Amino acid sequence: MNLGNWQLDTVSGGRMRLDGGTMFGMVPKPMWEKLQPADERNRIRAATNCVLARDGDHTVLIDTGYGGKFSDRQRAHASLEAGEPMVESLAVIGVSPEDIDTVVLSHLHFDHAGGGTRSDDGENLRPTFPKARYVVHGVEWEDATGGAAELHGAYPLENLLPIEEAGQLDLIEADVEILPGLRSRVTGGHTRGHQALIFESGGQTAVYPADLCPMIAHVRQMWYTAFDTHPLQTRRYKPQLLGEAVEGNWWILWDHDPDVAASRLARDEKHEFVAVETMATL
Repeated sequence: MNLGNWQLDTVSGGRMRLDGGTMFGMVPKPMWEKLQPADERNRIRAATNCVLARDGDHTVLIDTGYGGKFSDRQRAHASLEAGEPMVESLAVIGVSPEDIDTVVLSHLHFDHAGGGTRSDDGENLRPTFPKARYVVHGVEWEDATGGAAELHGAYPLENLLPIEEAGQLDLIEADVEILPGLRSRVTGGHTRGHQALIFESGGQTAVYPADLCPMIAHVRQMWYTAFDTHPLQTRRYKPQLLGEAVEGNWWILWDHDPDVAASRLARDEKHEFVAVETMATL
């Protein structure tokens, strides 16, 4: 997709299967399964549609997928792909880890930040993108590394601490312009420091809402994941952001939808919003 000066490409951080009940929280299964059918283990298909953005001056990666630091048992649990899906996806379009100068993480759950570090020998961990600054919201980093009992297991530290130790961590606060034509919008909801990323160039706009609205099936105000730590904030902020997208004719870049990487939205009396002009890949 060409968006003004930006060239945006879908790069997969790995496909997987996630528990449908967890992905749709309080929504009854007969409702969500019409949109995302479950397998015999109640799991639905999920993508990690990360975004590679290039403007001639910068090569930016939005989220990194889940990475390759898993045992066979862990991979089997969620049908994770073998190897390092993000590195392999970038290689397909001729981009190496050394080419990336900026990694922006919407939040720090494993399926968004896990691909940001890698292991050479099963023990020593280092950043996957050695020349990049890793941009994270300061509140998100605080929650991820603060050791709160209620967040135990949500933020594997092997995905995070090597970035800080390498001096590549860049903590931001509030809504900021990360680069010309790329800004952060702090949404909260899914996590306290969750951020959406907005590209603007040539009179066009695209928003990556990340897990504030991970799939097209989540566009309704009351449809959100059981992972959301602040669901009331999700219910407040999501319709506001999606409404802005409709009014501005923005592209939505869907992070977990298994079939659609981008679409526009239109308002709908029954479902609140519907996807139009869908694209399987950027």
